[in-house]
Amino acid sequence: MAAVVLAALAGGLSACSSDDVQASDFHGNVVPPPPFKVDGTMLEDTDGTPFSLTGSTDKRLTLVFFGYTNCPDICPAVMANLASAMTRLDEADRDQVEVVFVTTDPERDTPEVLRSYLDRYDKSFVGVTGSLPDIAKVGLSIGVGLGTKLPSGGYEVDAHTTQTTAIDADDEAPMFWGQQTSSADFASDIHLLLNG
Repeated sequence: MAAVVLAALAGGLSACSSDDVQASDFHGNVVPPPPFKVDGTMLEDTDGTPFSLTGSTDKRLTLVFFGYTNCPDICPAVMANLASAMTRLDEADRDQVEVVFVTTDPERDTPEVLRSYLDRYDKSFVGVTGSLPDIAKVGLSIGVGLGTKLPSGGYEVDAHTTQTTAIDADDEAPMFWGQQTSSADFASDIHLLLNG
């Protein structure tokens, strides 16, 4: 449904009735067509299980944030807003949403560190790690940069982008939100994506 709603929005369909969903109804940013196609590179979750954003998510809507656990400000604020947004959803909506945190600092963010960090926000949140090149490949497929590339081949992790990206059941990323998005705005958009 999210793909259908956003396809209609991105295609610029005009409203035929007051019930039609338009891009202006969202707080997030609708990606103009074609939406980003998510790379299915295999990463790993905090249990050590292979994980890809295309094959391992079984919810209608997946919200993905790339960050790191030592981030002093932006990452905690975004994760807190996502956790709060999940509590604002009714059970029917909540059951159709998965939140995935992909580390941009796999050297320090071990699976144990990731799990402990995410449990502070919501125990259902999925933590994902992998090699830095694989993480960068997945991120770039949905328009998420990891920051400045260093001569060593790594990235300056404190310069990563700060968007949260929606991935639909078609493995496309048609919408994203900025770091200032409130929990109420996240919840409103999630509900609209699932039910619009």
